[in-house]
Amino acid sequence: MYEKEINAIKRANRFRERKIYDFHLKDFASNDYLGFAHNKKLLINAYKKLKEYPINAAKASLIVNGYTSIHKNFEDDLCRLNGFEAGIVLGSGFLANIALIEALPRKNDLLLIDEEYHASGILASKLTQAKLEFFKHNDPEDLEKRLKNKKFNRVIIAIEGIYSMSGDIAKKEIFDIANRYNAILIIDEAHSSGVIGENLLGILDFYNIKPHKNYIKMGTMGKAYGSYGAYILSSSEIISFLENRAKSIIYTTALSLFDVLLAHEALKYIEKNSKKLVKKIEKRKNIIEKILNKKIESLILNLEFSSNQEVLEIQKELLNSGFLVGAIRQPTVKKPILRIIPRLGESKKDLKKLLKILRANYV
Repeated sequence: MYEKEINAIKRANRFRERKIYDFHLKDFASNDYLGFAHNKKLLINAYKKLKEYPINAAKASLIVNGYTSIHKNFEDDLCRLNGFEAGIVLGSGFLANIALIEALPRKNDLLLIDEEYHASGILASKLTQAKLEFFKHNDPEDLEKRLKNKKFNRVIIAIEGIYSMSGDIAKKEIFDIANRYNAILIIDEAHSSGVIGENLLGILDFYNIKPHKNYIKMGTMGKAYGSYGAYILSSSEIISFLENRAKSIIYTTALSLFDVLLAHEALKYIEKNSKKLVKKIEKRKNIIEKILNKKIESLILNLEFSSNQEVLEIQKELLNSGFLVGAIRQPTVKKPILRIIPRLGESKKDLKKLLKILRANYV
């Protein structure tokens, strides 16, 4: 039924399939930035707490009776550390973007999205009745140009703290623009929470910006927190509105209790050990700058190549050398890249070895 379409994807070297990789490979492909996916102490602590809890699963949606003290305690800690009024935990970052961008922009509103925003937000934007525009990637001037001399009921701007493919950090001027125009600012912190900032709390922490009433922070638990799920932090009013209008919150079972507990253990670990973790992250950035003469601000190193075939061949050669890296192709990116994550789950020694192979053969 879809043979022609699949063959066309293969001819373009865009074919994807699931693979189970050997655990002996040195993993520089995963978004497990802090290496928590291997931390058995966090796992055991979460398991002990769930074992003592009266139920094992959420059983229903948050709005029916799936909301538990496990969810609330995690939300309360997130709000305390990040300085927000209220929060809500939900199934994934994809569902969080659907909730925010499908529900918040209404008729006679203006929705402005960075052109390199995550695919989940782009999909959700097709469901809105608001006026939709995409502004140039991380470009405050283009953003403000689209706001001048325009009158709308509300303005909603959507950006990422760190962009997942490029590793770019959102420019501070965008926050200033959102404040000037009293715009709601959605900040997707999937790749910045747990990675940047003095306390590893993300972009607001990085710029030392206190949350405003018009700010919404969305973060995931499936990356730096080594678990699964997502959260939204904002004003009590916005969280209440989402509880009543966001379909991906209302019509889905609440996030599993174990995933929430595991992410909460990670959050507590980060709070207690942020200084030590920051030093480890900085050391890896310095190693990359020293060996490849390339400065990165996040924990995402991307190397651009001329063709999908070339990227796939290099990925295979690195696999044969014992290293797993990402080979990212269209439509995820405009030009094919090797995406390398200098995550704390692998040693500095192995990172140096990988970078030296790249420098000698491919860069």
